[in-house]
Amino acid sequence: MTVLLEMKERIKLIYSKSEVFIVPVVKFLLAFIVFNTLNGRMGYMTRINDMKIVLIAALACSFLPVGLMTLMAAVFSLMHMYALSMEVALVGLCMYLIMYLLFFRFSPKDSLVVVLTPLLFALKIPYVVPIAVGLLCGASSLVSVGCGIAVFYLLQTVIDSAPNIRTMGEEEILEKVRMMVESIIGNKAMLVMIAAFAITVLVVYLIRRMSVDYSWTIAMVAGAMINVVLLLIGDLLYDVNISVGSVLMGSLLAIVVAKVVEFFRFCVDYSRTEKVQFEDDEYYYYVKAVPKMTVAVPTKTVKKINAQRDMAAEPRSGGARPSGRSVDVERTAPDRGGSRSASRPRDGARKGQRSMTVGKAQKPENADADLGEYEEWP
Repeated sequence: MTVLLEMKERIKLIYSKSEVFIVPVVKFLLAFIVFNTLNGRMGYMTRINDMKIVLIAALACSFLPVGLMTLMAAVFSLMHMYALSMEVALVGLCMYLIMYLLFFRFSPKDSLVVVLTPLLFALKIPYVVPIAVGLLCGASSLVSVGCGIAVFYLLQTVIDSAPNIRTMGEEEILEKVRMMVESIIGNKAMLVMIAAFAITVLVVYLIRRMSVDYSWTIAMVAGAMINVVLLLIGDLLYDVNISVGSVLMGSLLAIVVAKVVEFFRFCVDYSRTEKVQFEDDEYYYYVKAVPKMTVAVPTKTVKKINAQRDMAAEPRSGGARPSGRSVDVERTAPDRGGSRSASRPRDGARKGQRSMTVGKAQKPENADADLGEYEEWP
């Protein structure tokens, strides 16, 4: 566990130092994946179905807020709808306006949820969304999750209806609009997903806010179980053809992802929980304090060692000093002016000054201890 905590602290340190570079890169990659997925699944307008356009749009989104990325993704999808049929684009625009009013009213700060939800649905891993949103966001974020689900099923309806729309003539405007509206309103799978995910988000949020031990773990397990039960009930009642195996595997994957989120966001040590009670003139306070699990990142200290050097011969010794690392320590009496002499005593130096040189001599062949030298001048 200590190794994981050290890794977490290193990641946080790297992120804090390089946040100005990491955030734009992540936004660029997310925008590139979103736009490329839209072009791959729809691709009706060839002018924007180009890698250069996708790269330019993703680069622009890397320096813009996430809300503008959502807007640009909506523009991409509307342009593809317009290339298919003007009536389809009109229905899509009306749905986007309705969702925008709901989203702006309840959860305007959850633009990332609206972008990620249809993307994860397209990648076949949608069951991570309600548990992760319940752990990280508020109760009002269920509106953002519902909007993301509606966007995915709107695009899926357009893709499924494209062959029939292309066979219709330009004069069958009402028929195209009616077919699109009926397909969206009558989509029972979409309604079941919205209801199940909304309830799951609410349950996970309420449980993880409780002051019980391991509340986040209980919340994610309970949310996964409730999500599976609700989807199976919806499948039995409305026959929406939900794969039981994919739901179970997706729920297990959601729990794994939620544990990773918990490790980085809510890593605490329940064994050192403290409960404090105190009062003032108006209230009694009951406080439960759970310390976070933190560990200091070990640091390496590099000491600079001077290279070996040959010392000059001493005036009185008549021989050369052995080669090796040496430390010269000199102690002198202060002059009358208060200054200390940093030089070696010479002839005619002030009486009472002493100079000491301590050196680490080279080790003799048959000796186990280092030699040292001490010289003193009168």
